Amino acid sequence: MPLLQINTNVSIKDSTALAKDASRIVAGMLGKPESYVMVIINAETSMLFGGNDTNTAHLKLKSLGLDESKTADYSNHLCGFIQNTLNIAPARIYIEFSNPERHMWGWDSSTF
Repeated sequence: MPLLQINTNVSIKDSTALAKDASRIVAGMLGKPESYVMVIINAETSMLFGGNDTNTAHLKLKSLGLDESKTADYSNHLCGFIQNTLNIAPARIYIEFSNPERHMWGWDSSTF
């Protein structure tokens, strides 16, 4: 049920390794089994932030039961991860958090 999507304008040499690391981080951060985590990476996407194309990223973290009181902590974790792995400054990262209703999240031919 947790989904992390990473959109960035930088080139990523090993997107599978990045996705695996991100999957572990999301599972640990949210306290959910990694077997439920999905990670999507879109690299070398045309993106501007502040009118220029310096390294930037947009992340979406979507999860059932996302604790809204912890979004600042999640932002800190994810920005640190992106800064360390992709060399993108936290000030050039937007993160969109989403906590959908269970009936609005489909899986295995049904919903949660």
